[in-house]
Amino acid sequence: MTSSHKCETPNCDKPATLQCPTCLKIGIQGSFFCSQECFKSAWKGHKVIHALAKGETGATDPGHVAYNPWPYYTFTGKLRPWEQTPIRTVPTSIGRPDYADHPAGKPLSEESFRGNTTIKVLDDEEIESMRVSCKLGREVLDEAAKTVGVGVTTDEIDRVVHEACIERECYPSPLNYYKFPASCCTSVNEVICHGIPDTRPLEDGDLCNVDVTVYHRGFHGDLNETFFVGNVSDKHKNLVKVTYEALSKAIEIVKPGERYREIGNVIQKHVQTHGYSVVKSYCGHGIHRLFHTAPNVPHYAKNNAVGVMKAGNVFTIEPMISEGTWRDAQWPDDWTAVTQDGLWSAQFEQTLLVTETGCEIMTRRRTNNGQPWFLDNF
Repeated sequence: MTSSHKCETPNCDKPATLQCPTCLKIGIQGSFFCSQECFKSAWKGHKVIHALAKGETGATDPGHVAYNPWPYYTFTGKLRPWEQTPIRTVPTSIGRPDYADHPAGKPLSEESFRGNTTIKVLDDEEIESMRVSCKLGREVLDEAAKTVGVGVTTDEIDRVVHEACIERECYPSPLNYYKFPASCCTSVNEVICHGIPDTRPLEDGDLCNVDVTVYHRGFHGDLNETFFVGNVSDKHKNLVKVTYEALSKAIEIVKPGERYREIGNVIQKHVQTHGYSVVKSYCGHGIHRLFHTAPNVPHYAKNNAVGVMKAGNVFTIEPMISEGTWRDAQWPDDWTAVTQDGLWSAQFEQTLLVTETGCEIMTRRRTNNGQPWFLDNF
């Protein structure tokens, strides 16, 4: 019996009886092919109609069909990955951490200290070097902040961060760290941390965290802030405000003799009163010549952090606070951490120096008396 259908592969008009199983499942009529070979060769273009039928188009650009490299993965929220641009390069004239040119991105100097809980006390020269790198990191984040807005892609934010680093003779620390493919992390809505910049335009009402670390003359400076995109709902503004307050309250207790484990008690006590939860899988960390080192600084209560603060210790506090569950999941890119329930999350980070009498916020804002950018929005 001769088929009345013709193969839908371009430039093939052979009789066809095979139908696309996905089209059959979701009710798309037609979709006939003459052979498995033709079906496979047409797949890249053909699968577009599946996305269209499911309504998987970009909300900002109705003509953009969602990029989904993991058709087997069940997302926890509404955010989806978009295409990424090629990895950016850094001039060889700029000093680089050891992982920058490692084929697997391994920080060998950092790995050699793994398991060592000794917290380094920096000398005066090292502290001054940290001040410089942290000041430059703040400048870079402030440049990124000017870019955030409706319709701007996180890839564009990454470009601004990358170029701002190079202008200041800094290497963007995230680039190639365990093969991370960008110069900063951009974490939107339900993304807790480690979001990879891509070509998705930011939408009105989004939250976007930008996490910047710079490497300058042998030292890293690390900080991040969560920004409003357009008209953000009051409930998400409050999430951001409480997250910043939790960081501020934790900073207030930093002084010689304080236990690192107390930081989590302060943070969780504050956010729980507002009905929020503290993500447990990621923590603050020591930082200086190494990107991540002792101490580990958990942000949740009743943790087992090791160590007592001493003058000359430098570390980050970077609480990740979620609307719903504290539990996280990870996208198959092995980086993007998201909330398990798809509800939104916010984060702020500062790099701190323990002084003889308290602490110095090395990555503090240099304008507005150090006040956070968003206070005018309340």
